[in-house]
Amino acid sequence: MLAIRTRRRKAAVLATAAVLAGLAAPSLTATPATATAASAATTASDYDSTYYKDAVGKTGDSLKSALHTIISDQTKLSYSAVWDALKATDEDPDDSGNVILLYSGVSRSKSLNGGDTGDWNREHVWAKSHGDFGTSTGPGTDIHHLRPSDVRVNSVRGNKDFDNGGSAVSEGGGSLTDSDSFEPRDAVKGDVARMIFYMAVRYEGGDGFADLEVNGQVDNGSNPYIGKLSVLKAWNDEDPPDAFEERRNQVIYDEYQHNRNPFVDHPEWVESIW
Repeated sequence: MLAIRTRRRKAAVLATAAVLAGLAAPSLTATPATATAASAATTASDYDSTYYKDAVGKTGDSLKSALHTIISDQTKLSYSAVWDALKATDEDPDDSGNVILLYSGVSRSKSLNGGDTGDWNREHVWAKSHGDFGTSTGPGTDIHHLRPSDVRVNSVRGNKDFDNGGSAVSEGGGSLTDSDSFEPRDAVKGDVARMIFYMAVRYEGGDGFADLEVNGQVDNGSNPYIGKLSVLKAWNDEDPPDAFEERRNQVIYDEYQHNRNPFVDHPEWVESIW
C-alpha cells in the first residue's frame, strides 16, 4: 500500500476531478494499481520540489550525476527478501493472489514462485552476468529491475541484450528472440528500457560493483554493458509509463527500497542524458 501522505495527495486530486466531472470520487481503499494518470502526474510533480530538487533543471552528465546521488540513498534487500517484495510490487490489480509476469503478461499465483516449469522466478532485467554481480546485495537484489517471469520464458531470454526482431517465444506474450537479443512484448518495452536506464545511473562503479552502461550493440557477454541504446530509447518513447509501472515505482519507494526510478517519473530525462 502507498504511504498515507501519498494517498492523501491522490485523494485530493481525485476529489477535485470528481466535482468537475460530476462523478463520485473513487474509494481510497481501492487497489493502488488503479491510480489515474492525473494523480500519478501530480505525485511526480510533487517530488520535483523534494526528492528530485537537486536534479531538476540539469541536463546531460550533470543530470545523470545528480540522479545517481539521489537514487543511491536506498534500503538494500537480501535476495531471499526479493520474493515477498515482488509479490507486492507486481501484484495483479484484478487478483490480489497473483502477480503479473513481465515478459508473458500472464497472471500467476503468488505461491508458484520457484524454479520448476510452471513457476515464476526472479528475472534480472539487467542480466546479472553483464557486470558479473550475480545475486549480491546491491545490483543483484535491486527490485527496480527484478521482475516475476515465467521460468521457461526467463530461460529463453537468458542474458541476451535487447533489440528488435527474432522468432516468437512460445507462450511469451508476443516476445521475440534470436541468437543474441530479446524483444519483450509491446506492453512492457518501455518498462524494460526504463529499468535498464535506472541501472546505468544507479550503479556507477562504487561499492565494489562494476560501472554499468548502456551501449549501442548486442552480444555484450559478461561485460558491464547492455544494448541496444537506440532501441531502448525508442521503446521508452513508444511505451510511456502506465498505472501499473507507476504504482510499482511508488510501492518500492514507500515500502521497500525508499528510492525511485527517475525515468518512470520523468521519461523525458532519458533523452536528456543519452
